[in-house]
Amino acid sequence: MPYLADRILSFIPTYAIPRHLTSYIPGESPFSTWPVVASMVVTYLAVVFGTREIMKDRAPLKLTTPFRVHNLILSAGSLVLMVLLGEEAFSNWMKVGTYGLLCVPETYTDRLESYMMLNYFFKYYEFIDTVFLALKKKPLSFLHVYHHSATAVLAFVQLNGRATATWVPAFLNLGVHVLMCRLLYFATAGGAKLWWKKYLTTMQIFQFEVILAVAAFASYHYAAYNWFPTVLPHKGDCTGSPTVGIVGAGIITSYLILFLKFFRKTYTERAGSSKDVATTGSSKTMRSHIKGKPSVNTPGSLLFRVETSTWTCCVRGSRR
Repeated sequence: MPYLADRILSFIPTYAIPRHLTSYIPGESPFSTWPVVASMVVTYLAVVFGTREIMKDRAPLKLTTPFRVHNLILSAGSLVLMVLLGEEAFSNWMKVGTYGLLCVPETYTDRLESYMMLNYFFKYYEFIDTVFLALKKKPLSFLHVYHHSATAVLAFVQLNGRATATWVPAFLNLGVHVLMCRLLYFATAGGAKLWWKKYLTTMQIFQFEVILAVAAFASYHYAAYNWFPTVLPHKGDCTGSPTVGIVGAGIITSYLILFLKFFRKTYTERAGSSKDVATTGSSKTMRSHIKGKPSVNTPGSLLFRVETSTWTCCVRGSRR
């Protein structure tokens, strides 16, 4: 029995909460229709790019304390939600095993649906990340803005499709954001320099690969059971719909491609460039000393210039 969930529920008068706030009811629950989702995304883009235009001729705002408070709220809320999702998933796994945990409709419990709803609502609160970046006059990368917009749409599609396996991307995303990205964002907002920023992108890439593997497993069983029952071996049906599978796989694949491109550009290519520049600088220094002239471009000064780079934590796109 999930321990944390029971403890929390013992303090909450659930009987007083309207059903559309604890269960996802299309048209009644918040942000549960396509027009509302589309308007939220459009409003997000308008506010972000409007703020950037307003700040164009103004000095950047520091906002260190509000930014850290924002990330602490998200970290605490996401951590609790991640634990709740994990508890429910583990409890279900003990009853039905791995296949059942990813495919059977019984494991898409009322509690799991409530957690998925909360995760969906968090995606709109995370829009504030980009507003902070615009007010601080940080670069707004396509990766950052696209990720925030598409993730809200993805969470909405998953709620409507009721695919059991959708708890996996929610759980993994919460884990990466809470344990690594949010804590890093909180720390760097105060000026800390951390050496493990590169591994955050690696974790994100691995996360997307795991999600796509789970999606392939669920899609295979759905297709085998419903379309090729006598041709393909399978254990049974899998909940969800082709729409959820196609939209989910499409968005996650786009994330994977963009993150791989970002990783190569930020860490692989720039690391190679740094080595080339350092070698060239050393050669020039040696030639200058041979000619009896001091070199102005010492290796240290060259490396200082090329070490300045743009990095992303969970697609935040801020320049450090």
